[in-house]
Amino acid sequence: MSKFKSEDILQGEGSAFYRSLYKAMGYSNDELEKRPMIGIANSWTTLVPGHTNLKQVAESVKNGIYRGGGTAVEFGVIAACDGIAQGHDGMHFILPSRELICDSIEVQARAHRLDALVLLGSCDKIVPGMLMAAARLDIPAIMVHGGPMAGGVVFDGRKSDLTSISEARGMYSSGKISFDQYETLEDTVCPGCGSCSFLGTANTMCCLTEALGMCLPGGALIPAVHSDRMRTAFASGMAVCELARKEITSRQVMTPEALENAVRVTMAISGSTNAVLHLSAIANEAQMDVNVLDLFSKYNTNTPQIAKVNPAAKWDMEAFWQAGGIPRVMQNMRTLLHEDVMTCTGLPLNRNLDDYKFKFPENDEIIKPLDAPFGQTGGIAVLQGNLAPKTGISKPGAIDPSQHRFKGTAKVYNSEEEAEEAILGGKIVDGDVVVIRYEGPKGGPGMREMFMAMKYLYGRGLSKTTALITDGRFSGTNNGCFVGHISPEAAEGGPLAIVEDGDLISIDVIDGKLNLEVPEEEIKRRFENWKKPKRKFTTGYLELYSRVATSAAEGAIIKREAE
Repeated sequence: MSKFKSEDILQGEGSAFYRSLYKAMGYSNDELEKRPMIGIANSWTTLVPGHTNLKQVAESVKNGIYRGGGTAVEFGVIAACDGIAQGHDGMHFILPSRELICDSIEVQARAHRLDALVLLGSCDKIVPGMLMAAARLDIPAIMVHGGPMAGGVVFDGRKSDLTSISEARGMYSSGKISFDQYETLEDTVCPGCGSCSFLGTANTMCCLTEALGMCLPGGALIPAVHSDRMRTAFASGMAVCELARKEITSRQVMTPEALENAVRVTMAISGSTNAVLHLSAIANEAQMDVNVLDLFSKYNTNTPQIAKVNPAAKWDMEAFWQAGGIPRVMQNMRTLLHEDVMTCTGLPLNRNLDDYKFKFPENDEIIKPLDAPFGQTGGIAVLQGNLAPKTGISKPGAIDPSQHRFKGTAKVYNSEEEAEEAILGGKIVDGDVVVIRYEGPKGGPGMREMFMAMKYLYGRGLSKTTALITDGRFSGTNNGCFVGHISPEAAEGGPLAIVEDGDLISIDVIDGKLNLEVPEEEIKRRFENWKKPKRKFTTGYLELYSRVATSAAEGAIIKREAE
């Protein structure tokens, strides 16, 4: 039998001190001396709809762990809701919370010498933070998600979701719908628990967990209220015990080849632009010598987009799951994938794909075969140019083809709030490029999402006639012409800092270009007069984060100094 880390403190007569503390909580000799200790990192909370079912999911995981011969020990992990934090100071904390989640799991696992982990989470920064922790710890681990929410009442030609409220506000402000119509949506767009029912960052990262091999096949998109969610949780508890016995650790699963698979899948499903940040951070924690941005650039031109769901189409996540979800996507594109990579089942990817049983018929309106894709290039694009010397990130898969190349006049705002006020006040017109700066990792701080601004443009009928660029980021549900993650950011003296109202800006998400059409001499003159702004936060966690966070091009991580 393998020697587990927990044996050092739980076996032998010298370990009575430690066993007595466990026995104070009701654990038995059998649980302490003969089984691997499996930690359940549970981000259950009543603050986040995507996590309110995790208490029940955790019980199924525990039963699976005991059935598999392990001992379950559970601890809590913070989880903040992107939706509730949108559009105010709370959003400053969302991306930085990823680092706290990773750090806290590391602390619990190492302080208590846990042998393996089951990670329970569903939403935007929680899933990547947990995967980062697994990569850092390099112990056996498996991810279990809470599952996506069901779609709401039909509105604007599709099942509604949380974003419909923001779109409706823009419609109401421009007189397209009545206040009663706007108000009624409040009770009907989010009908129950689960991660939001579109392909935002939350569900994108759940999909990429599966693409990385870190959750059971098909586990990413089972709806929160479906009974399969509990069966998969039980099976995951059993599977992690096998991983512990076979000593299959996270870095044996999350390899550079698995990371390439995840990048390919992001492209194929036109996932959230935030996937670039999070995969970069995971690669860093796994100590991979890989540039994730280079991978996105490399695979964009030769990875067809074979899946289309909201925000690129009317279909929600439940429909995507029924169409076959990530197993169908990976089966259809398997010639582009590394099929010999290890997964958390203890089997290579090709075995998982061969053995997978689909429960619903195919739907080629959602998932296409590789030889008949929605588009010949991937859904995520890396841009460069004199406005983005390092990088900018866009999502061609969610942009109308008429906007793949856009040229317009700058309207410049130094915060998200200023831009939203201008949009709702009717100050943005056809042909404008809304510039929102000082919202990057350091300048924000925390790299807030410009979700509301894009939805207000949509609601006011401007989504196909305007563009928005920022050193902040976007929700995975945003559509329209946008470029985020611009690096270097304005607060670090990036070119975004010297853009002025009336400047001409050109965007090309096909050839990957973002340029300020201003003479070099004028750009140089403006830089000579630019002054670095003061930090917005001078105390607390955000003061620390604003000092030590890296650029978006590096994943907005907290970088440790090398020895």
